[in-house]
Amino acid sequence: MIDKPLFGATILLLLIGLLMSYSLSTYTIIQHGFTDTHFFIRQLIAVLIGIGLMVVISKLDADLWFKPIGIILFLLSLAILLTMPLLPESLVRSVGGAKRWINFGPVSITPVEFYKIGFISFISWSLVRTRLPKGNMPIKEEIKVFVPYVVILIISTLLIAVFQKDLGQTVVISATLLVLFILVGSSFRFFSMLFGIGIVGLVLLIITQPHRLKRIKAWFLSFDNSANRLETYQITNSLDAINHGGFWGQGLGNGQYKLGFLSEVHTDFVLAGMMEELGFISILVVVLTMLFIIFRIFKIAARVDNPTYYLFCVGAALLFTFSFLINSFGISGITPIKGIAVPFISYGGSQIIASSIIIGLILMISKKVIPKNRREK
Repeated sequence: MIDKPLFGATILLLLIGLLMSYSLSTYTIIQHGFTDTHFFIRQLIAVLIGIGLMVVISKLDADLWFKPIGIILFLLSLAILLTMPLLPESLVRSVGGAKRWINFGPVSITPVEFYKIGFISFISWSLVRTRLPKGNMPIKEEIKVFVPYVVILIISTLLIAVFQKDLGQTVVISATLLVLFILVGSSFRFFSMLFGIGIVGLVLLIITQPHRLKRIKAWFLSFDNSANRLETYQITNSLDAINHGGFWGQGLGNGQYKLGFLSEVHTDFVLAGMMEELGFISILVVVLTMLFIIFRIFKIAARVDNPTYYLFCVGAALLFTFSFLINSFGISGITPIKGIAVPFISYGGSQIIASSIIIGLILMISKKVIPKNRREK
């Protein structure tokens, strides 16, 4: 049996996201002359495809299908990311110098969302083969074992953070990989070395890009009440929207800050828009549901015998956790704003479908959970 509570909680978040895609897209609809249900219908299609894939994948046998699905997603999405900088503007739309979307007529696909699944699947499978059998190792041997994975991470960073200018996704992938290294037995010294290199790399990626420095400056200025409001426009309006919502909110459809004060509020700032319209109680529901999903994934991980499945489940839970934290901390001013989607809720077909595939794979793995009576023996 699949983990039905996990499936139900995922459906709940998908439905909340579908509702908010309709309510929060008002300004964008007016701005571009779309019909009232433009974003709702597109999101509905993505949700239906996501649920369909979730159900189909969950019915497969993990021992037969987990590895092929993961490897195919990894190799295919990596190949797409490698070729994207070379593709013409007619296929790969450039926004602010970043090429993150591939256009197929009216449909745009974000390959990095699917790359994250393939990356975690491949790393989980490969680490079990190359690291777990070796036990304790001297630091030199440890470096030799982990260097190929670090090289893959560097390539990923170049493709995502440099060519696509998407630092948030790079941080999510890197943080997840570091935790997986710990779980397969990397030493504290090696982990500290990688962590230090990662911090240096992060600083370099920030200081070499003016738009990132601008975001850091705006974040620091947001703590200064005398700062020019234009310089802290997004953060200030996000905080105002959150404050305006109060406990119960202004009512569905009655938000004011979605009317051009927050750009793309149905995507990156969906939680701020939801807070204004449905209040703190709605955010509490979302946070508790997300925590429940993460808890169920960790519970599945703890109850499977296969170490590859264990690592994948932990990695998937971390992807959701880091994405949610980066977004929620950014819109609340705790950290600089970083454009990264809220899993299952932000508008975007690729994010919805990719998140659903992850849940489908976990539901597939959940059928391999060892019953409690057998574990006690």
